[in-house]
Amino acid sequence: MQAQERHEAILEVLLVEGRVEIAALRERLGVSEMTIRRDLAALEKDGALRRVHGGASRVLSGSYEPPFAVRSRLHQGAKAAIAQLAVEQIPDGETLIVDGGSTGLALATVLGGRVVTACPLSLRVANALSASPTVRMLLPGGFVRPDEQSFVGEPVIRSLGDHVFDTYLMTISGATPTAGLTEWNSDDAAVKRAAMANAKRAIVVCDSSKFGEAAFTKIAPLSAPDIVVTDTGLPQDVHSWLTDAGVTVLVADAAPLPPASGSEPERA
Repeated sequence: MQAQERHEAILEVLLVEGRVEIAALRERLGVSEMTIRRDLAALEKDGALRRVHGGASRVLSGSYEPPFAVRSRLHQGAKAAIAQLAVEQIPDGETLIVDGGSTGLALATVLGGRVVTACPLSLRVANALSASPTVRMLLPGGFVRPDEQSFVGEPVIRSLGDHVFDTYLMTISGATPTAGLTEWNSDDAAVKRAAMANAKRAIVVCDSSKFGEAAFTKIAPLSAPDIVVTDTGLPQDVHSWLTDAGVTVLVADAAPLPPASGSEPERA
């Protein structure tokens, strides 16, 4: 098992249980205690967890938005495949709003080779797009949320309202048939609603773990987007609900993660 896969497995357990023990991880992942300790040290350095005696604990409680450092390490293969499939739906020459978050960053990586005009909703996405010679970028202004680095506030909402975009590539924190599309942060949710209102179509781009979970702030009904791009883990009942509501569902097959740079085989 590669380091990226181990890190994802550790964070998945943390998100559910709040704490992990080194002994349990060693048995679960089939690697040495030294390897587990190195993994925990690397994750703590990135702010993804806090090491405690005998193991590690979650940085925040489950009632709060998981830190970007955690989300960026989860479902990496799925996010890359989903981003690729979503961008295939975008013709050259379109004007886009590109959401933030870890999936937004995956979108920016793929968009770098396209001829489009893009309005990024986070500094991370803007930095990724700035390296592209073919993407014309429109920055929306506004305040920047610490850690998340998303643009928020009235200046962003006014800037979006001054334009009519072809497509909004939208990320979400959760989705259920009853709560609809949801977002952890209320300021981010307000910007997402403005983006949806000023784009001709919305493409929701998210891994299947978001379905069945409701975050703090409602954005729109589950039927609001034109297209949902996700992975093969999408629950069948949600798939049926979406298609019955007229939403096109596209499913990406996640490719295996590449080996981590400099990774070595596990030693006994």
